[in-house]
Amino acid sequence: MGVLVCCDCFFYRKSKAKPNGKKPPAEEKKQYLELEYTKIRVVDFDLKELVVLPREIDLNEWLASNTTTFFNLINLQYSTISEFCTGETCQAMTACNTIYYWYDERGKKTKCTAPQYVDFVMSLCQKLVTDEEIFPTKYGKEFPNSFESLVKKICRYLFHVLAHLYWAHFKETVALDLQGHLNTLYAHFIIFVREFNLVDPKETCIMDDLSEILCAPAPPPAPTPAPSAPDSAPSPSSQNHVTER
Repeated sequence: MGVLVCCDCFFYRKSKAKPNGKKPPAEEKKQYLELEYTKIRVVDFDLKELVVLPREIDLNEWLASNTTTFFNLINLQYSTISEFCTGETCQAMTACNTIYYWYDERGKKTKCTAPQYVDFVMSLCQKLVTDEEIFPTKYGKEFPNSFESLVKKICRYLFHVLAHLYWAHFKETVALDLQGHLNTLYAHFIIFVREFNLVDPKETCIMDDLSEILCAPAPPPAPTPAPSAPDSAPSPSSQNHVTER
């Protein structure tokens, strides 16, 4: 995937897509909410166990490690359908009834297609997570005071990408048989950002219907029925005997 230059002066705003003077169209059926798809995961344990801060780990270290991992995984997930996300098929960065825009520091709107928007997101995230002054990897190096706010910024942008994947490219994801990976990645990410309050619920509410399904604790597996005891052989006294004479 190509990389576009993205300056720190860019930030996001979102706009509700409303037709001018017309009634809003009927909401499209959300294929990704159908049971045959939501039940598909690649793990069968409670993802909450993966996000809880271990006692011996520093909070910032934990946030840095997980944020970097999510950036890499979401970038990889998007790359699987990137050939279908073009300026022609996705002329705007959409998710549900929301269109995401970029604005410069003067408030000037930057028109961009979905692939351009994703390139901006991934370029900015990569720039941040590889900056030793922000995501230090050397022992004893302190995290900056702005670290948490930058992590929140990254997570907010990554959520936009995940939401677009479901809204615009779920059919392609199913065709590639990758819906289980996407579901697991999404649930893991949402549980993580909820655990540490990294994304405003007002931001993620457009996907609440999916989040409540995928983030619910998995039901315990049904107990395996005990094998039935084999029929006991009839006792000699109960058998019919033929006596030769």
